[in-house]
Amino acid sequence: MALQTQSATELIRVDEPRPRVGRSPAMRLVLGLPYWLFTTALAIIFLYPLIWTAVASVQGRAGTSQPEGWGFGNYVALANYQAGVWVYLGNSLFVSLLTVLLTLAVSTLGGYAFARFRFPGKNVLFLTTLAILMVPYATLLIPLYVILGAVGLSNSLVGVAIVLTMFQLPFSMFMMRISFESIPRELDEAAMVDGCSTWSALWRVLLPAVKPGLVTVGLFAFLAAWNDFFAPLILITDTNRMTLPLAVANLRVQVQGVIDYGATEAGVVVLALPCIVLFLVLQRHYVRGFMSGAFKG
Repeated sequence: MALQTQSATELIRVDEPRPRVGRSPAMRLVLGLPYWLFTTALAIIFLYPLIWTAVASVQGRAGTSQPEGWGFGNYVALANYQAGVWVYLGNSLFVSLLTVLLTLAVSTLGGYAFARFRFPGKNVLFLTTLAILMVPYATLLIPLYVILGAVGLSNSLVGVAIVLTMFQLPFSMFMMRISFESIPRELDEAAMVDGCSTWSALWRVLLPAVKPGLVTVGLFAFLAAWNDFFAPLILITDTNRMTLPLAVANLRVQVQGVIDYGATEAGVVVLALPCIVLFLVLQRHYVRGFMSGAFKG
């Protein structure tokens, strides 16, 4: 009996996990040094131009609206340019928000249909939507300008938002489809059993589940519309309806070839700030949205 107890004790001791020997702080520092050097170098490469522009916009420089010292003379010049920077900010905000709303509405319904329903030609229609990505952006603006003129939307901010939405739909539709496909179908069935219709199940159950995908699509649509220059350049002819990127570009063209780089740099800072703030606020959902289709089910 004592021999059996001793054997059992030895077996228990053999099966017990051995404590892992952790790495010393010096070893962790040495192994992590290449990673930190690489990421720091990338951060410097991407942030340096923006930091330089922000500093130059308030730094005194000859030939600018802030000739000497430090101050906000360049921002004052930007605010007083033609109709005023607030008009152009309002135009850009209107176009961007309308683009986000249209993109979210169409891509959500389309992604839900592609992910949950079966109908003839589904894959062909989805590939046709993605094929818009293969068409050069600039080649479609002139035909679209003619079409918008025929429907009474020429020189219109609404027309610009519709055009920008069209070019956002391929990526947005793809993003929302994989977001819905990552949600188990049992969730829909459980909602139907509880008495939900198709619309109520989509609104109450599925939309909260695909929130990261919605945030990613909305953020991409806002950034694309906020920073777009070419579509307003072709579709807008009234100076009071210019978006901020177009106004900043026109600000560079001054009398006798003299360019006010200070005001231009101030305009770049004003353009970049909303994008930076939005990304910092929504980055957690943004990353989750991209990972939503990585592990289905």
